[in-house]
Amino acid sequence: MSRVKLIECPRDAMQGIKSHFIPTEQKVRYITSLLRVGFDTIDFGSFVSPQAIPQMRDTAAVLNQLDLSKTESELLAIVANVRGATDALQFEEIDYLGYPFSISEIFQMRNTHKTIAESIETLDVILNLASQKNKQVVAYLSMGFGNPYGDPWNVDIVAKWTEKLVGMGVKILSLSDTIGVADGKTIHYLFSNLIPLYPDIEFGAHLHTTPASWYEKVDAAYKGGCLRFDGAIKGYGGCPMAKDDLTGNMPTEKLVSYFNQQKAITNVRAMSFESAYNEAVKIFS
Repeated sequence: MSRVKLIECPRDAMQGIKSHFIPTEQKVRYITSLLRVGFDTIDFGSFVSPQAIPQMRDTAAVLNQLDLSKTESELLAIVANVRGATDALQFEEIDYLGYPFSISEIFQMRNTHKTIAESIETLDVILNLASQKNKQVVAYLSMGFGNPYGDPWNVDIVAKWTEKLVGMGVKILSLSDTIGVADGKTIHYLFSNLIPLYPDIEFGAHLHTTPASWYEKVDAAYKGGCLRFDGAIKGYGGCPMAKDDLTGNMPTEKLVSYFNQQKAITNVRAMSFESAYNEAVKIFS
């Protein structure tokens, strides 16, 4: 049986909510419920500009209130620049820094206000800083399955950037279907070709989806050899630039159901997951 890593992404689910600020205590309660489930990693917050992502301005305060003594889950925080990485690295509790790197020049500028060349330089500095603190960097290759902005895109471009990032020292590379354009054929092709080329690299799938296409995407990634999947309960969140309002994060409950059918091992505790699901409904409804 395959051992599959599930990464729960409350940060991705919460960060797009602009109508109101979710109180720190409520975030702590929700993430605490997620820590009981058995997820490998919780993508819990980000150290980015409060002007850019106001919802995440209390990430440090949330972290300070989490009780990590009874969980095996590890914590990941998103950073977009060296200052954010430096801030995140002050916290021993954080195991991973997540860095969004887009192979679309247009999207990289929209997302981090940097060119691709500048982003590569930033990633290089972050990799060195993380290494000094014995932390790992998860690089998200956004626009990994297609590009709606008109930038050149094909599987060879993805392969080129994979080779570049691996050469820089990235050990965990998550291919990201940033705005939900991926199809099963492309997903399967990329994972089934890249994973054998880099046996020491942990490849992940950060898939965004509509309710109708989730199965095709997960099935294609898993059968292509991917064993690391990001999700968010009920599919909350996702990229605000997606053209289809139904496009959201991959629903974690769909991932759990799929891997149960496949008899893969996920470490998810059913009762704890149900409790976390109920907390999610309170926050997002």
